[in-house]
Amino acid sequence: MAPIALPAGGADRDQPGLRRRRTGEPLLATAPQQLQISPHHQAPLLGADADAGMPYEILQTWFSSEGERWCRVRQGSLRGWLLG
Repeated sequence: MAPIALPAGGADRDQPGLRRRRTGEPLLATAPQQLQISPHHQAPLLGADADAGMPYEILQTWFSSEGERWCRVRQGSLRGWLLG
C-alpha cells in the first residue's frame, strides 16, 4: 500500500513560491562585477573586480533622476556602487 496523498511517482505537485530577498540579506554576484566610485555611468571604475559567488552587503540604495537604482555595496575590503 502507498500513501494516497502522493501523485504517481511520489513527486510534490506544489511548486515552491517565489522567495524575495529580505532587507539585510546579502546579494550574490553571478559574475565578476566592476564597482564604480560613484553612482553615475561616467564614474571611474575601482581598480579591482568584486568576486563572483561572493556576497555583497548593501550599504545604501539611491535612485537617479532617470529612475535607475544604484546600490552602494561592500564585499570584503572593496566598497563601491553597482547599477541595479
